[in-house]
Amino acid sequence: QVQLVESGGRLVQAGGSLRLSCAASGRTFSMYAMGWFRQAPGKEREFVAVITWSGSSTLYADSVKGRFTVSRDDAKNALYLQMNSVKPEDTAVYYCAAERDGLRLPSRPRDYDYWGQGTQVTVSS
Repeated sequence: QVQLVESGGRLVQAGGSLRLSCAASGRTFSMYAMGWFRQAPGKEREFVAVITWSGSSTLYADSVKGRFTVSRDDAKNALYLQMNSVKPEDTAVYYCAAERDGLRLPSRPRDYDYWGQGTQVTVSS
C-alpha cells in the first residue's frame, strides 16, 4: 500500500505564488506516474497536472498551463506543485495521486490507485 499526504495549502492573494507538497510512504516502489487533482465544493474532481515516473514528461490542464509547474523527487518520495499567478478560480482542495500500472501521462481520476486526503488552497481577489 501507498500513503500520500499533501501539505502547503493556504490562503493566498490573487497573483501570488504557492507551493504544494505531497509526501509518499509505504510501498512507494510501486508508484509510477504521479499527479495533482483539485475539487471545489459541489464539483467533480478535476485534473491539474501529471508527471511521469522518470520526471521527463509532464501534462497540464489548459486552465493552469504557463502558471503551474509539477515536479517530483523520487529519492524523497515527494511530489510538488508550484503555483504562480494564482487566480480565484484556483480555489479548491488539491489532491495528489499516484498510479501503479505504468501509465505514461494519466489524466483521469480512475487511472490512479492511491490518493491523499487533500490540502485547501484559497485564493482571494
